[in-house]
Parts: sequence; C-alpha cells; structure tokens
Amino acid sequence: MQIHLSPRHITLTAAIHSHVSAKVGHLEEISGEILAVHVVLCHDERMNPKKAYTVKLHLALPGPDLHAEDSEADLYTAIDKVLDKAAQQLRKRKTRLKEHTKHKLQRAAERKKSRG
Repeated sequence: MQIHLSPRHITLTAAIHSHVSAKVGHLEEISGEILAVHVVLCHDERMNPKKAYTVKLHLALPGPDLHAEDSEADLYTAIDKVLDKAAQQLRKRKTRLKEHTKHKLQRAAERKKSRG
C-alpha cells in the first residue's frame, strides 16, 4: 500500500508522517484491499481558528474509492477524526460485501434445492 502525503501551507515533520502512517496502518487491519492512500493536510490562517486545519483522505480500493474530510483547530485531532470516518466507511463497505456474498450463496442454494 502506498501512502502519499500532500502538505499545503504546513511543514511536513517526521512526527506528522509517523502519526499518519500509524493511523493508516489501522485502516489496513480493517481491510487488506487498500491499494493507495492520499492524505492532503491543509492549514488556512484566514479560516475560523476552530477549523484552521483541514485533512482530506482518499482511499484507492478495488471498486469505488472512499473519501473523507474533516476540519479542526488541531492538526492531530483532524487527522484522527478523518481516519475514524474512513474506518467507519471501510467497516460499512466490508459488511455490505459480506451480506451481498451471503445472500448470493443463499439464493444459489435455494435454486439448487428447488431444482433437485
């Protein structure tokens, strides 16, 4: 899995990079299908101080990609919240795929039972 960080008006430090890498590692535990992650870290001094840091996340997956975004006063809080949103979307996607497969197998078994 590739992790691509794009800082906008922020100096990318080793601490920020390691924090994002650790959090993205947790996403990989939820779904091993993640191909790439693109994280955009923005700081806008003109914005409301409560939403000065914006983090945008793009997860490349087989099928539809996932996107999440959050703005907070603290960069690390924004990173945590956006990755929590992405984790929730991954869990929902995983459940949806499991249910789809389960129903598909049930329909196949019912068809086989009705024929035989």
